[in-house]
Amino acid sequence: MNAAANVDIVVPSESFEGTRARLLRWLKAPGQPVTLGEPLVEVETDKVTVEIPAPAAGVLGAALKNVDDELNVGDVLGQIRADASAAQPVVAAAAPARARGPVAAPSAPGDAGASGNLSPAVRRLLAQHGLAASDVAGTGTGARVSVDDVLRHVEERGRAPAATSARPEALPDANSAVERVPHSPTRRRTAERMVESLLRSAPHVTTVFEADLTAVLVHRASKRAEYAAAGIPLTLTAYFVAATVAALRAVPEANARWTADAVELFGQFDIGVATAVEGRGLVVPIVRDVAALDLKGIATRLNDLATRARAGALTPADVRGGTFTISNHGVSGSLLAAPIIINQPQSAILGIGKLEKRAVVLEQGGEDVIVVRPRCYVTLTLDHRVMDGLEANRFLSAWVAAIDGWSG
Repeated sequence: MNAAANVDIVVPSESFEGTRARLLRWLKAPGQPVTLGEPLVEVETDKVTVEIPAPAAGVLGAALKNVDDELNVGDVLGQIRADASAAQPVVAAAAPARARGPVAAPSAPGDAGASGNLSPAVRRLLAQHGLAASDVAGTGTGARVSVDDVLRHVEERGRAPAATSARPEALPDANSAVERVPHSPTRRRTAERMVESLLRSAPHVTTVFEADLTAVLVHRASKRAEYAAAGIPLTLTAYFVAATVAALRAVPEANARWTADAVELFGQFDIGVATAVEGRGLVVPIVRDVAALDLKGIATRLNDLATRARAGALTPADVRGGTFTISNHGVSGSLLAAPIIINQPQSAILGIGKLEKRAVVLEQGGEDVIVVRPRCYVTLTLDHRVMDGLEANRFLSAWVAAIDGWSG
């Protein structure tokens, strides 16, 4: 076999620099033909799952990296032979992958039909909704089925998504074997970053305010049908992101990072929104340049990011370079969380608790009256090296004012 005819499959620096990664699965078996740009290897980084495309057409040769191997930028994963008549390679047996939740098996060659090869994200969506590739009309190259094709099919059929993972089994008793679930790069890196941020990087301080969402709910009720007709869910998170722009303008230090000799203030608001993904943990996709967006633009971006996060289709670029983070932990029932760990190297993180009706005392006509209002607790956890309590309170005052006085 002529070595000159081999093309290395390399972990690229783009998208992987500064992350940890492991080989999640090979999408082709040694000896199978591949085409240029075809998804070949699925890699899980500490933030997202991504595919590495084939750098050339030919036949997949020996796999030099196995499932669950740790990967670094520049590692050679395997080779593609341009000579399709060469002998079949012998590959070391790969260790079986251990997953925290069910993973759809690769489609059999006949299952894809006219849809061509399916990406892992598409396979997961098909499995989640109980569909076969042949059920969905593909609009990609060669009628390949895409994530959008599956989501559109599900919407048209009016299907409710199936549960993405089973409930955890009961804890074993003293006489039972204990199952070990290896940490994924995402879980491992999250743990390391939390410890590093709280214990070794930034002195955390949390301030707490309360917001009244009466005006926001009135506005949302008046606009919800209009947005839905355009295919845009109008969530409360869109209002929270918009209010954050006003607060960041009032306190630029919240959109900054600490360095050894200066505080660096970012000129653009790139706001990350913490999103829990079943079976994968927490990801933080970024809404870029939020100050340039109106409410509809924010809602559109959030819907796109959330949809792709659930489908496992986020790219590394979607989760990099945020300047501020929002944790809307109230969606899962939490009233208050403090401190929420700062997403380093940012200087602050906003936490929003559960919306609930509360009895409050207001002054009306010179008298105190008790009324029921929709309210929630909101917290700002800050790096005390960058900001003091005065700036933190100014930030939340501006945020609450934007929400309380929402006029659209």
